Amino acid sequence: MKLKDTYITHESDGEQILLDTSSSFAGLIRSNKTAAFIVECLKEETTEEKIVEAMFEKYDAPRDVLGKDVSEVIEKLRKAGALEE
Repeated sequence: MKLKDTYITHESDGEQILLDTSSSFAGLIRSNKTAAFIVECLKEETTEEKIVEAMFEKYDAPRDVLGKDVSEVIEKLRKAGALEE
């Protein structure tokens, strides 16, 4: 899976904003630092498991908690149509 090329990201005041440059999604998606890390991973072709592993290396948190966070963010991005699968 990968973030669609029509989505661009911008960071402002510690918050990441995703903006769809196509006309298929009207709005923007705001995310905290954890979600922003996940989005950055999704700029390249990856898997949910690889993202969890990258987060485990960066953050001091249990894998099951990280896995839940990754799943929730990915589900929100899927609902917005932001992922290529």
